[in-house]
Amino acid sequence: MSTEARTPPWRYAIGMLGTSIPINLVRGSVILYYVDILGLDVRAYGIVMTVYAVIDAIDNPVLGYLSDRTRTRFGRRRPWLVVAAPLLAASMIALFSVPTGLDGVGLVLWFAVFAILCEAFDSVLNANYGALLPELFPVEKKRAVANGLRQGFQLVALVLSLAVTPVLTTSVFGTEETTDGFTTTAALYGVLACAVILFMALGVRENPQYATDRRPALWSGILAILRNPLFWKVGLVGACYAVAMGLVLSGVQLYVRYSLGLPVANALFLQAVVILVSAGGLVLWTRVVARRGALWTWRVAYAVLAVSFVGLFFANDLVTAMVAGAVVGLGWSGMLATNDLVVARVLDADAAAHGEHREGLFLSAFGFFGRLNGVLIGLALTSLGVFFGYNSGADPGTDPGLAFRVYLCAYPFVLTTVGAVASRFVHVPAPETSLAAVIGDDTPDDTTDDAADDAADDQGAPT
Repeated sequence: MSTEARTPPWRYAIGMLGTSIPINLVRGSVILYYVDILGLDVRAYGIVMTVYAVIDAIDNPVLGYLSDRTRTRFGRRRPWLVVAAPLLAASMIALFSVPTGLDGVGLVLWFAVFAILCEAFDSVLNANYGALLPELFPVEKKRAVANGLRQGFQLVALVLSLAVTPVLTTSVFGTEETTDGFTTTAALYGVLACAVILFMALGVRENPQYATDRRPALWSGILAILRNPLFWKVGLVGACYAVAMGLVLSGVQLYVRYSLGLPVANALFLQAVVILVSAGGLVLWTRVVARRGALWTWRVAYAVLAVSFVGLFFANDLVTAMVAGAVVGLGWSGMLATNDLVVARVLDADAAAHGEHREGLFLSAFGFFGRLNGVLIGLALTSLGVFFGYNSGADPGTDPGLAFRVYLCAYPFVLTTVGAVASRFVHVPAPETSLAAVIGDDTPDDTTDDAADDAADDQGAPT
């Protein structure tokens, strides 16, 4: 019996709710909490993020390697998910529970320790959770459905961790200028996320054949990945999208405060529009994937996302920002529906070429590009001090409004434009093509048609 028959797509997909809540709370609120309220200097923030990138470059491949080599009666991925979930929740709660009066070096160290722990446990969760997608759903049409569902759950998580959070932290559990609301909110989200991840992990059924393969070696596996051109092409192009959205998620509350001149709680309305449009867009983009293939759809979505930031830059009140945000949501939902499918194709091709299922190692290596996110966000934030004089909430400079328009709109526009252009030069075989390389002529007829459609898409021909 196939894993597709034994694991309902919704049971796998709901895990995205649990994996997304903690890290999006961290990325969406940590600058507001530490820099604007507690007064952490943006230069210290940038240094911490740079140090983390170095640590992450070392620990991510090791964590993925250990996951690939794990052999238990519970599977390869599930034990890691069960262990990492409570550790991430605890680290997130600690990150938003700075002791009263802590400042200076002590504040920097507290931030550094728990920010790094949050990112590390998030890496464990996402490498193992992401590795299950190509294993459980090897056919792209069914994979697209599972991915669409999980991205839908991610949007639910974003409603909580981004849109609702400003109201909880500044109105329900705290105020605009205090931190108590963050601690309570983090505790609630931590419990919810942990429960959802455990529910998902205990319900999926891994493919036992994957565990019968020889255990991948670390250094030869890393070298094979580094020699794979698709790793660099897809990783770097995908990083343009990841960093751009990281800037948006981390800066939206300060964009509302400084660029629109409104209380932070109004971020709820802007984020709600983006998320609601993204939810509807997922249905549309998933249908486009079924018709034109993931790669073609990915390229189109990238272009839409890049253009959307122009309107957001020129928005001057909440209404115009919400209209521009709707376009951002449309482009973003296209990337949510396709980016992981393109990455999964790379994993399929690697498994077909080398006869090893090392999805954990591969995704951890891809995670390095994602962790460039933290470094570049730190550099972008530091640049606001250089160009606009914004160093912290206590020292915002003469024009923090323009500073956060550049941070939230101009920088993402440049990144996504580069990514949209570069995506035209990326060609990744369809998963059914990789499967055919292993099983010969037994590929089902409908998947063969999908591969042909995608090949036509890559050529720019109509299907």
